[in-house]
Amino acid sequence: MQDSKTQTSAVRFDPSWKQRLAEGQLPAILARNLQHYYGEGDLRKQVLYDNDLEIYPGEIIIMTGPSGSGKTTLLTLIGTLRTVQQGELSVLGTPLHKTTALRALRRSIGFIFQAHNLFDSLTALQNVRMALELAEPNGSHTQHNQRCRAMLEAVGLGHRTGHKPKQLSGGQKQRVAIARGLVHKPRLVLADEPTAALDEQSGRTVVELFKKMAKEEQVTIIIVTHDNRILDVADRIVNLVDGRIRSDVLVQEAAIVSQMLARCPVFRHLTPRSLAEMADHLIAENFESGTRIIREGEAGDKFYLIRQGEVAIRRGPDDKTLANLVEGNFFGEMALITGQPRNASVDALSDTVLYSLSQERFQQAMSQQASFETEIRTSLFDRQ
Repeated sequence: MQDSKTQTSAVRFDPSWKQRLAEGQLPAILARNLQHYYGEGDLRKQVLYDNDLEIYPGEIIIMTGPSGSGKTTLLTLIGTLRTVQQGELSVLGTPLHKTTALRALRRSIGFIFQAHNLFDSLTALQNVRMALELAEPNGSHTQHNQRCRAMLEAVGLGHRTGHKPKQLSGGQKQRVAIARGLVHKPRLVLADEPTAALDEQSGRTVVELFKKMAKEEQVTIIIVTHDNRILDVADRIVNLVDGRIRSDVLVQEAAIVSQMLARCPVFRHLTPRSLAEMADHLIAENFESGTRIIREGEAGDKFYLIRQGEVAIRRGPDDKTLANLVEGNFFGEMALITGQPRNASVDALSDTVLYSLSQERFQQAMSQQASFETEIRTSLFDRQ
């Protein structure tokens, strides 16, 4: 049997990738080796390092990270507000690293800034309509007004359309800015702390609107935020630290992986947080049908969890089948625990996706169990 596999991070693995491929869907955002600098000469400072990012239509991405980590810089590069200096960046099919003809693309992007930047002399309706008129200069005044009113109603400000910014609260101003960023029906929304000034109810209204746009209209939405109240809206959470994408987690997949790991007796001692951290270290490996994944007698170097497909456990010179395993089953842990060679071979019976954990990470998880048990014993002893 032949070895045939490809690898990616488990929490970046998207089970719907085959459907995307079949539909010919292209990324809304594709970055490769993206870097950025501020200043020149001796004052030149690098703020983004070798970043790769792939986001598809209809995804809601929450971008997190400490202040100064590069989140806003990355957002403004995607939004064409800065020029790509090094690396590649394509947005809605336009390669920003190759062209400066960006007017049409900018009309397909909705910007929501933390600073409202409203015109004090204009009403809420007029502020929103101004953005719509720039995006659709040939539209009728009546139709523009109707769409602006509908969008203000959608963010809960239908009763404030005639009010000027000085007559609005900070949260109301922010919702006007949100309506302004969405009214022209953009294909991509870039939002910097859109809910920071909003109470819980207003913030929920806004994120539900985001979800509706993403699901029904395939709008891609990137939100830079420190607001933990809206993390549940994310399809993926991208974390930047010191100018680098440290993690890029497909939230639903991370939850599925954590639940699978929790069913493994060797990991039952781990907390949900620890399971989620372990999921971040799993690698998704794709094996074609007929591939021998591990061989009897080899040294054990990985733990495997079956995400998709089916495998056969076989032993001996005649490859006698001992069992077939399917999604959610696991194998490979005994060789890691005992230090003995693999006691069976494993073959892919169909195209299969496995999540693997390196020997080092597996041992770290086992050491957590020892620490956990020691902590319990110490706690019980201290009570006496």
